[in-house]
Amino acid sequence: MAISNLIKKRIQALKKEYDALRKGKESLLTMIDEAEVPENVYNSNAIENSTLTLKETEKILLEMEVQRDVSVREVFEAKNLARVMAYIRTKSQEKEVDKETILLLHQMLIGGIDDNIAGRFRKQHEYVRVGTHIAPAPEHIELMISSILSEYSNDIESYFLDKIAKFHLDFETIHPFNDGNGRIGRALICYQLLRLGLEPIIIRDKEKATYYKAFTDYRENKNTKTMEKVLSLALMESLHKRITYLKGEKIITLSDYAKKQEVSAPAIFNAARRQSIPAFRERGVWKIGAGFKYDKK
Repeated sequence: MAISNLIKKRIQALKKEYDALRKGKESLLTMIDEAEVPENVYNSNAIENSTLTLKETEKILLEMEVQRDVSVREVFEAKNLARVMAYIRTKSQEKEVDKETILLLHQMLIGGIDDNIAGRFRKQHEYVRVGTHIAPAPEHIELMISSILSEYSNDIESYFLDKIAKFHLDFETIHPFNDGNGRIGRALICYQLLRLGLEPIIIRDKEKATYYKAFTDYRENKNTKTMEKVLSLALMESLHKRITYLKGEKIITLSDYAKKQEVSAPAIFNAARRQSIPAFRERGVWKIGAGFKYDKK
């Protein structure tokens, strides 16, 4: 499968607009990135069944007291993943993803949580299962990781999001670590996007069912379309958000926008989810630039 030409053109247009607007506004983009880290951390951990809320994640990253007793592990998971996200922003400018980078990111993520498995692939007799999928035997991991890294770097013809989607599907199918595979895999997506001059994306816990379906579709039918859709929608949302801020527009909730424009709320929210309008989420709330002209047809 491959992302449609229509979506490619939409992403290309957004990237062109983003590149034109971003010049001289690096400090604003840094602020957006920093403000987005807790949301990225919360969602990635929630996909792995962390009990932390977004508000609790924000407080932990700000070294503030959390109202309820939370496990030390979940505190470490939040802080460590935030470190990973900060690190890849710099590191992605230096080199492509390689095995050493993947292992280092895993050390940063799992270090202090389980030092016996941090920073290394599964070894002999260490097997993992995800649902009904039993990951490949440990003795095959090194070669399989080298293979998908080589395929990604040597493929100069495929569309970049198709390549990233395929890499992510393969990485999670291999499941090279005893723990932290999903979080490292999603961090690597952001690394690859940053490497291409784009911005991080958030794969949201609320959309976990579609995200998980992407793996089933791939393992059962070698169908990459579902993951390509997940990534393309997330990237368009990331670009819409930054473009809206870079334009200096007044930002309002999508609910308020629907009321003011007297348009159907279900229709406008469906358009947001399809990214056919420049809407984006902050702390789980859909927002949009107040000046956007919505075609009611």
